[in-house]
Amino acid sequence: MASLPTLSSAEILRYSRHLILPDIALVGQQRLKAARVLLVGAGGLGSPAALYLAAAGVGTLGLVDWDVVDVTSLQRQLMHGTAAVGRSKLDSARARLHDLNPHVHVETFAAKLTSTNALDILRNFDIVVDGSDNFPTRYLVNDACVLLGKPNVYGSIFRFDGQASVFDARVGPCYRCLFSDPPPPDLVPSCAEGGVLGVLPGIIGSIQALETIKLIVGVGDTLVGRLLLCDARRMQFRELALAKDPDCPVCGTHPTVTALIDYEAFCGMGDEGRATGEGVEIAAAELKREWASNPKLVLLDVREPHEYEIARIDGARLIPLSELPGRLAEIDGRAEIVTHCHHGARSLRALELLKGAGFAHVRSLQGGIDAWSVDVDPAVPRY
Repeated sequence: MASLPTLSSAEILRYSRHLILPDIALVGQQRLKAARVLLVGAGGLGSPAALYLAAAGVGTLGLVDWDVVDVTSLQRQLMHGTAAVGRSKLDSARARLHDLNPHVHVETFAAKLTSTNALDILRNFDIVVDGSDNFPTRYLVNDACVLLGKPNVYGSIFRFDGQASVFDARVGPCYRCLFSDPPPPDLVPSCAEGGVLGVLPGIIGSIQALETIKLIVGVGDTLVGRLLLCDARRMQFRELALAKDPDCPVCGTHPTVTALIDYEAFCGMGDEGRATGEGVEIAAAELKREWASNPKLVLLDVREPHEYEIARIDGARLIPLSELPGRLAEIDGRAEIVTHCHHGARSLRALELLKGAGFAHVRSLQGGIDAWSVDVDPAVPRY
């Protein structure tokens, strides 16, 4: 067993409140200093997890992210500030973590995690904290952790609900034991489409940091074999017992997934079966010109009523996507129709629904009302 690193006088003072905890003490803090933890994502979940792990004295933190800080990030991604808007999240995170604890070494990977690079990136870390916000990455992280024999500290959030667990196929179930198949790609909207309570990732990300520290120090009972559910509306926590699935294709008795696969295709995120191609979408500026020459064009807003109250395009007609199948008779089947939503995902689903119902002339506003605000009418608020 490799010898543990020593603590400097400055580190002993900094971590003194840890050192006087009998369950951590000097050796626990030395284990934290020796640890290498990779965080997948430097956003909502990654922010609190990284901050608390850095403050706790984890010696090396790895960060994987390829995004930039957006003003809409600031409602929940507390690692980034207003001055960082437009900067790489990795640059912003590195500066913040160094300011928080200069004793922590930060390694950054400015790339999207893929089947090509995942094993190489994860290989040199002890623990992986999954702060991703999409199913292909969650399955990718899980499978890579199983193949490499690494614990996967999992967290996810949606609106007012959160989940956390520790998946370690060496001693318990993996993510696929719980979710053998991904949900249909249109079933669960992203944070940008569905929203999330800003404080919730702080709660779940902090739980991920806590579980990571327990794994490193070797104290307490971790969430291996348990799924913690958080209902922020009721402020209730529930726990589900998880069992290892002997038929799991990755960690089961006879695994069939022995190498990383195409996770976008596995989760149905490709273009198969989805309306794409020329003539399906229309740019905001082009829609403005066409609408001016054809006032009878129907602009169909398929967002929810509470979104319509935030921002609207004058002249658009609101029929929420969930109500559209029952309200087709209200739409002129001979008209030119352009569907729109927030960013364009729901409007493409509305287009498919209308096409399937026999509407011949339907297109979707590319980029949704957000693109309209940017390219046509800045007076329409962005959200």
